[in-house]
Amino acid sequence: MRATNGHLIDLTPLKESPAFARMWIGSTLTGIGGQLTIVTVMLHVFALTHNTFAVSMIAVAGLVPMILAGLYGGMLADAFDRRSVALVAASVTFASTALLAALTWTGLETIWWLYVLSMINSAANSVGMATRTAIVPRLIPREMLASASALNGVAFGLTVMAGPALAGVLVALTGYGWTYTIDVVLMLSMFLGLWTLPPLKPEGEIVRPGLESLKDGWRFLRRSSNIRMQYILDIVAMTFGQPLALFPALGTVLLGGGAVTTGVLTAAVAVGTFASSLFSGRVVQYRWHGRGIERAVQAYGAAIALFGAVLLVGVFLPRASEQTPNLALILTACFALALSGAADNISSIYRNTMMQAAVPDSMRGRLQGVFIIVVAGGPRVGALYAGALATLTAVWFPPLLGGFLVIGLVAVLARANPRFRAYDAERPAA
Repeated sequence: MRATNGHLIDLTPLKESPAFARMWIGSTLTGIGGQLTIVTVMLHVFALTHNTFAVSMIAVAGLVPMILAGLYGGMLADAFDRRSVALVAASVTFASTALLAALTWTGLETIWWLYVLSMINSAANSVGMATRTAIVPRLIPREMLASASALNGVAFGLTVMAGPALAGVLVALTGYGWTYTIDVVLMLSMFLGLWTLPPLKPEGEIVRPGLESLKDGWRFLRRSSNIRMQYILDIVAMTFGQPLALFPALGTVLLGGGAVTTGVLTAAVAVGTFASSLFSGRVVQYRWHGRGIERAVQAYGAAIALFGAVLLVGVFLPRASEQTPNLALILTACFALALSGAADNISSIYRNTMMQAAVPDSMRGRLQGVFIIVVAGGPRVGALYAGALATLTAVWFPPLLGGFLVIGLVAVLARANPRFRAYDAERPAA
């Protein structure tokens, strides 16, 4: 593996590839704007309906379009010029957000417009994400892919930390129209990053979008045990170790602090993601990515179990409230969640690098489309697990049990797949 300078993040991909740097900057700014709109739509729907169920349905309504668009977008990325596909997807997102801003400024927005435009945004973003990820290996050498994944972790951490917080402040100070408009302006940076790319037609055999293309991708995945295993491990982690659905209740019934605590707990995960990317200099040099994924996912499970243990301790302490939160308990819970965000991000660095290095160029779009389904579906199954089990038992039980389940299941699955544990980044093989 290529040497880096110490523990800090390796910036070489930004220096060596101006095209990657432009796309990275555009994706980061657009991601912050996207978070602005996601949170603002939630606030907007609640202002129109005063119904939390209506707010929760935004995510549900966008799930099916996200999955379908991710699959079809991956096929498009493997059949046509990826620069053009990414530009079309960005144009659709830009147009739908601009329409959302225009409707708001003119007072013509309705709950149905907010739902429909959110679904369009979700679908277009899936296509764009699958395509842009497939583009990266064409812009930088293979030995820089891990560093590029770490840089994307920094972008994601900034997006999740800054976007929701800015949305709340902007809506309070300027209103919905200005907040949507700011997203429209930020989105222009994505066009700069994509427009300046060269044509990027897929290399190798091209299969036109359709059922045969989908079957071709499925056949490849069936014989690619390393890629398949990383999907399975991610599903295990997200199913049993995803406590986000518990956060609103924790601020009310256990930790205190209400909605503020919910926001702080959510931000803690992003802080861990950002910090682990910032100090990823040694992480990206580790060549045994299969073992790296295994250990990182188990560390994620341990962090979630620690979070559950912290909540269990809170049961035996004096009851907190929205006005009198238990600050020591909240800070300890945030520490555990930050560790989970860091571990998940390290796993993500190795998973993304494996996907981009081991999958042939002609298959990258479709495999990224499948990965979007894993990323989108896993946390929702995890929300069901956590919510249902917490209803039957207590809020501390799902993360405590789930963390240990993640550790144990990953150990069994990884040991049953020695080829995955022996994966060498210097000799990538799907």
